[in-house]
Amino acid sequence: MKRVDGAGRISGIELGRMCRGASVVVASVSPRYDSDFFARTMGLKLVSRHGIGFNNIDLDAATHNGVIVTKVSGVVEREAMAESAVMLMLAAARRTLPADRAVRAGRWAERPRFVGCEIGGKTVGVIGCGNIGSRVVEILRKGFGARVLATDPNVPASRIRRFGALPCPLSRLLRESDFITLHASLTASSRGIVGRRALGLMKPGAILVNNARGELLDEKAVVRALRSGRLAGLGVDVVACEPAGKSHAFLRCPNTVVVPHIGAYTVESLREMGVKVLNDVEDVLSGRRPREVVNPAVFIRGKRRGK
Repeated sequence: MKRVDGAGRISGIELGRMCRGASVVVASVSPRYDSDFFARTMGLKLVSRHGIGFNNIDLDAATHNGVIVTKVSGVVEREAMAESAVMLMLAAARRTLPADRAVRAGRWAERPRFVGCEIGGKTVGVIGCGNIGSRVVEILRKGFGARVLATDPNVPASRIRRFGALPCPLSRLLRESDFITLHASLTASSRGIVGRRALGLMKPGAILVNNARGELLDEKAVVRALRSGRLAGLGVDVVACEPAGKSHAFLRCPNTVVVPHIGAYTVESLREMGVKVLNDVEDVLSGRRPREVVNPAVFIRGKRRGK
């Protein structure tokens, strides 16, 4: 077993060189596994994603080269990710981090600076009401008594209502929400979904949370909104280019909470993720079809490596 540190913008050529000779790659959320990578890993049979997202893997290239790609079932991360979103929301709303820093610096008397706001009785907008977003709706509605609006083109309105949210267009959600939390998949249509136009529709003083994918935000537009005061706070577990350096613009803005992609990092979630990855490896090396294959065409083509 070999651990490869390929974080950031490492090229597929370099990543392929580092993984040459491997039969299985257990992939994190970064870097990108592109056509150059698959062309240079001829012995590779499986890329098992240690998580539920797989937008950093070129599925067409994987399929063309006969490599199976799997992911973790969404239910494994559901509770951890939903709780993480609420944690970020609370931390930004109650100004938890600056208050903590003040106490550590011996400035207890500054506590009047850290007046926050409550979630209860407010309107929260949930963008993406699938596996994780639906659980966030339940927590906010039943646990905090918030009014919850939700939008998701892939989830029927009747199902959104069953979770406890009011289905509505994105424009209405942006205009009426005091808090907005993102749980959408990253697609061509959702990339940059919160940008200059969306921020212009939002309530002045709203708080924004993102623990889905960094590319859902237009980061430059969000920074401008934070610095102007249009956004009152930001909580993120993800950024567009990970890992974020200490000079990232979010870190130089007022009232931001930035954590290093730890939304699914609970003992319970990681245990189940590890079990799933190990099962994938055993299945593929034993000639069995693993669960949660995201490029099933690899079986139709009959080009799997090591058949």
